[in-house]
Amino acid sequence: MKRILLLILVVCFFGDLKAQTTTPKLSGMYLGLSFERFTARIEAETDFKFYYKKEDVRNIQVNLQANDSDIKMILNQVIEETDLTYSIDNSNRIWVSKGQRIQIEFPDDYFQVQDRQDNLANAGDSLSAFDKNKRFVIGKSVDNPQSKTAILSGLVTSIESGKPMNGAIVLEKINYNQIATDQNGTYQLTLPKGRHTIWVQNIGGYQEQRQIELKGDGVLNMSVEETILSLDEVVVSSGALSNVNKLDMGVQSITIAEVKRLPSVMGEVDVLKGILIMPGVNTVGEATSGFNVRGGAADQNLILYGNSTIFNPTHAFGFFSAFNADIVNGVELYKGSIPVNYGGRLSSVLKVDPKFGRSDKIGGSGGLGILTSRLSLDGPIGKKTTFMVGGRTTYSDWALDLLDDEADLNDSKITFYDINANIQHNINEKNTLELTAYLSQDDFRFDPDTTYSYQNLNVALGLKHFFNDALEGRFSVGSDNYEFGIIGQENPLNSFNFGFNVNQLFFKADFEYRKNENHIMNFGIHGIQYSLNPGSNKPYGPESIVIDKELDEENAREISVYFGDEYTISEKLSVSYGGRYMLYQLLGPMTVNQYVPGAPITDSNVIGEETFDNSNTVKTYHGPEFRVSARYTLDNKSSVKAGFNTMRQNIHLLSNTASIAPTDSWKLSDMYIRPQTGGQASLGYYRNLAKNRLEFSTEVYYRYMANLLDYRSGANIILNENIEQDVLNSDGKAYGLELLLKKSTGSLKGSLAYTYSRSLMKTSDDPSIEKINNGKYYSSNFDQPHHLVLTANYELSKRVNTSLNLNYSTGRPITLPISKFDYAGSERVYFSERNAYRIPDYFRIDFSINLEGSHKIKKLAHSSWSLGVYNLLGRSNPYSVYYTPVNGQLKGYQLSIFAQPIPFITYNFRF
Repeated sequence: MKRILLLILVVCFFGDLKAQTTTPKLSGMYLGLSFERFTARIEAETDFKFYYKKEDVRNIQVNLQANDSDIKMILNQVIEETDLTYSIDNSNRIWVSKGQRIQIEFPDDYFQVQDRQDNLANAGDSLSAFDKNKRFVIGKSVDNPQSKTAILSGLVTSIESGKPMNGAIVLEKINYNQIATDQNGTYQLTLPKGRHTIWVQNIGGYQEQRQIELKGDGVLNMSVEETILSLDEVVVSSGALSNVNKLDMGVQSITIAEVKRLPSVMGEVDVLKGILIMPGVNTVGEATSGFNVRGGAADQNLILYGNSTIFNPTHAFGFFSAFNADIVNGVELYKGSIPVNYGGRLSSVLKVDPKFGRSDKIGGSGGLGILTSRLSLDGPIGKKTTFMVGGRTTYSDWALDLLDDEADLNDSKITFYDINANIQHNINEKNTLELTAYLSQDDFRFDPDTTYSYQNLNVALGLKHFFNDALEGRFSVGSDNYEFGIIGQENPLNSFNFGFNVNQLFFKADFEYRKNENHIMNFGIHGIQYSLNPGSNKPYGPESIVIDKELDEENAREISVYFGDEYTISEKLSVSYGGRYMLYQLLGPMTVNQYVPGAPITDSNVIGEETFDNSNTVKTYHGPEFRVSARYTLDNKSSVKAGFNTMRQNIHLLSNTASIAPTDSWKLSDMYIRPQTGGQASLGYYRNLAKNRLEFSTEVYYRYMANLLDYRSGANIILNENIEQDVLNSDGKAYGLELLLKKSTGSLKGSLAYTYSRSLMKTSDDPSIEKINNGKYYSSNFDQPHHLVLTANYELSKRVNTSLNLNYSTGRPITLPISKFDYAGSERVYFSERNAYRIPDYFRIDFSINLEGSHKIKKLAHSSWSLGVYNLLGRSNPYSVYYTPVNGQLKGYQLSIFAQPIPFITYNFRF
């Protein structure tokens, strides 16, 4: 049955392509549009091109709804009760005229030789958004007549807000020379002199074009219409063609609009769950904190909210993401060619860009669900400053109260909240200040006696400064703090307060220098000051007799300098290369054990101690990191890419579980726990199919890793003063194949991602008190060879769409008891080699329906409903398998988080 269902989904996914190759039918709401904006919409959605005089259509307003309608039927409605008429030629050119119909039979070369001076304009002037039928003369032929090329530059802005558009794609249509606008909306292209068609598109918005005659260096400013039908913000990360032409590989983006279309657990839009539809990204089970990328551990992912590092990216043990989707502008995951300006983690960088407020008016958005609610407000403060604030909270205790008393969970409590505040101030044309702040708090308990809590607190202040047209600088300082605590009150005599925290102060200075279009250089310096409390346990309450214990604080500094260059060698070949150099110093005060040289690190081999004061450097590690990647374009639709990078990581997560848990703590590299190091080589092929409606990519990779942490059997990682005696330094390797097929246009959108990957480890300490699997490679906790994700979103109309998500993965490895024996008069259990078995495979289907309100432009608030079912089949997917003695016998149990369908409903609004 599952195979039949999967086959039907795949057939539906590709079956939509055939329908799109026929004459286009139009569907959508065209409300309150001028004729110019209406035709711009039609041209962006189809191959039709309109020709008309502006004065003929100045007073026409379009108000209609099309539902799979022919273009002639629509035009007849538009020009009804006017004296306009139209003609359509065989090339889908539509000629609109007043009175007599225009003759449309022209010589074949008419449009090549016709040179109408009334369509010439100075491109330096401010352009209307609908000047696509004009031909703009750029530059002067007398300027540098020897050169066959010229530089076209300019600014791309939004028609609605007038603000610069970051990430809009500017494309020369014949040779597919393209570039994405920077954060200030500017672009620069080098083109052959002559006539060109220039396209510009904000993905999720509408496409604009300009006809130009390039005679010399000049400026072409363009305005682009953002989407007005979707109530959700869409953020540009890349266009369809940039899948082939962009230099980066192993970089994948997901827009907030795409995340909101995915079925979600408990009805909460989840940014982290959104990245799990990407190949090479997986998690060890449902409702788990963190994610695993290309065989790496969860702590090997650098998660950035703006410039701030988020140590715990989830709420409520992983049930909810820490990121409020209404405050997020876009998400990018780097898992292959990691940019040279990022470092400090071994596997990936997840970049979550905060959203800043609009400059024209006060507005907001929010949502009401059965378990959570959210609200955000944004707008201007004066003429130069904008703000955005938002918050979320949960009220899920009522659901736990419904549980049967026998479940021992009716006294449970789960609460959380998070608050975001972003302020942007334009000092002048060359300087912009940005302040981002994030606070989250979680409290939960599963029995009335023990309460868990953890908190993120991040603040960052940034300055963008433009030295000149070629050089841009970004400076930021901030603080990142994460802490957790456990309060146990089962017995007043044994009541305790256990806690841990990590704090880092950082500064960053990043520069981008555009020598010319072929050379984009990045360089800078980053610094981090770590202050880490490994753990403390204190008495709680006046009757407690718990002994106060606190591990020594750890302090360190980390400084990195980097340089990178993106160099376009030719139209077909581009390379990116660069390097970082990282210096890490562990600082006093600290007392360090000394062990017998050449002997295993055990308590019996301690021969003394060495004490360091505040002025001493305990240990120094340093080394280079390299980045290199290349792209070779085979043709306009395909390319191959290759890359290699090395990474270093100085902070480690101490955890003996497969996923991140609140009781886990972070540990700095020291005398015996060295920085994690690794490298990755990857090769990819990229191709666009079906007239750019399908994006296909495949990548293969190989990773090597050193100084990974594994643990001795029975290791204790909580309040362990000599943790080096219980950890085992290990080497690791990971390799895999990733396939992605993505469809972003038409009524049916979605993606199909498949990953084959292996992640293996082996003990590297020599000598070592324990060799896992006799020193041979064994599966890591996140070794899941097969992973398949199918997502599909079908638009029944502009107001109703349905989403389906199918997820399959191999069960993760576990260690099982395989026999028992008698020893010294007692029964003992013999376990298998580590991670020699697997829990059952994981399979889940989710379904949701999104209902939007009317698309009237003038209304108090735009609203929508999201309802659906998580785990539609009610499959009992195991999270873990564990064993416990019952009446003298060892019995096994399977733990499932969601063992039945979970319905949800959420009301969303925007004003």
